[in-house]
Amino acid sequence: MEEYSDRTPTDIARYPMVPIRDVVIFPFTKVAFKIGRPGSVRALEEALATDRTIFLATQHDASVDEPTPDQIYMVGTLGRILQSQKQDNGQIKVVVEGRERATTVRVENNNGAFTALVRRAPVVNETGTRVDALIQRINTLVEQHMRLAPDAQTDALQTALRNQDPSHLADALASQLRISVEDKQGLLEIFSTQARLQRLIELLEGELEKRQLDRTIQTRVKRQMEKAQKEYYLNEQIKAIHKELGRKDEKAELEDLKKKIEEAGMTEEAKEKAMQELHRLEAMPPMSAEGTVSRTYIDWLVNVPWKQKSKEIKDLNKAEDVLNEDHFGLEKIKERILEHLAVRQLVKNPKGSILCFVGPPGVGKTSLGKSIARATGRKFVRLSLGGVRDEAEIRGHRRTYIGALPGQIIQMMKKAGTVNPLILLDEVDKLGADFRGDPSSALLEVLDPEQNNTFQDHYLDVEYDLSKVFFIATANVLHTIPPALQ
Repeated sequence: MEEYSDRTPTDIARYPMVPIRDVVIFPFTKVAFKIGRPGSVRALEEALATDRTIFLATQHDASVDEPTPDQIYMVGTLGRILQSQKQDNGQIKVVVEGRERATTVRVENNNGAFTALVRRAPVVNETGTRVDALIQRINTLVEQHMRLAPDAQTDALQTALRNQDPSHLADALASQLRISVEDKQGLLEIFSTQARLQRLIELLEGELEKRQLDRTIQTRVKRQMEKAQKEYYLNEQIKAIHKELGRKDEKAELEDLKKKIEEAGMTEEAKEKAMQELHRLEAMPPMSAEGTVSRTYIDWLVNVPWKQKSKEIKDLNKAEDVLNEDHFGLEKIKERILEHLAVRQLVKNPKGSILCFVGPPGVGKTSLGKSIARATGRKFVRLSLGGVRDEAEIRGHRRTYIGALPGQIIQMMKKAGTVNPLILLDEVDKLGADFRGDPSSALLEVLDPEQNNTFQDHYLDVEYDLSKVFFIATANVLHTIPPALQ
């Protein structure tokens, strides 16, 4: 239910006006502030000389010293000056009590002293179930604020809630909320009590969400600090225990890494990179995140095969026996495989070979690859390419990414443990491409005998020789194989 006062919207009067900065004054609230600008001082003196009523309106930009009427909000508050005291620096400290809202009709500027012709806002006393429900919701939100982080603001909000009049309550709450000047001005410009209460709920919910987020962050930071302190304490204890037991410490582990680098047989480029990373690791504190990244990188460099090689079997008769033992029929395919193996034996330095088996699922493409690996004495690893759309799956991710790893090719080499395994590239016709890159282009560098001796994985960031690898590709159909690989 809405009850209107006898005042009409045409109730217009002229009052001295003071533009204020960084504060919005609401009706039924007392505010203390200082006035120092000459024009504002003259307007204050004029108000004190009459009935002590003054019109207070907030500036758009607090940094402007001499605002024009266009730089002042139209809706302000008519207030009564309760106290005024001149300071030593020439400023005047005043205490003003807001009385009612008003809207400027016209502003006159007399050498910096403003006089405003204002229209008093209609007073709408709204009551009823809807208003009661809004006040109840505000009570609940303030209680949640108190439980979350009790402070001076929440005490002030609780005091404001003691107002019996809904309009007084809304204005008292608005004056105590820690919100922006723009939001407070927005509340001042809402004449309807019900709409003002609704907006207050929205702002309180926003503040509550911020507080909950702050508390979550503080709890997380505190937990992380406690965890870090606990880990440091435990690490120091572990060091002391290891020292008592005569076990290796961090320095000994670094020496082991250095020894592994020396014995890995890697290229000069890779060795230089590994030693550089080892020196960085030595300068890092133990158990640091950066140290873990460097240690993982060195582990990959020393564990990828550089010189380890399987002894190849060049007995064609044995190869034929293995193929016949594992597969019945397929005479033309076996003949072609044996022919390929024979050519490899005749060429002194054969480059990496590639075979492609095409056929529907279940005809024995993968098992033929296993048989060839067994017949030639090579390690067998299988890489499924079905659905691969990211170039990083082949080349790996750069170490700047969190959780970066080498690509599947380098991972398969590590799994095989030799520089001359047989790698089966399964379902090469299922390769895709999207905004993350074209994996078929990366795979071309892997398979091309002219390029694969200098293959560069993004993670390792050094050249790696794939020329001794025997590649076999499988596909269900030929026409969907990417053009770069056909």
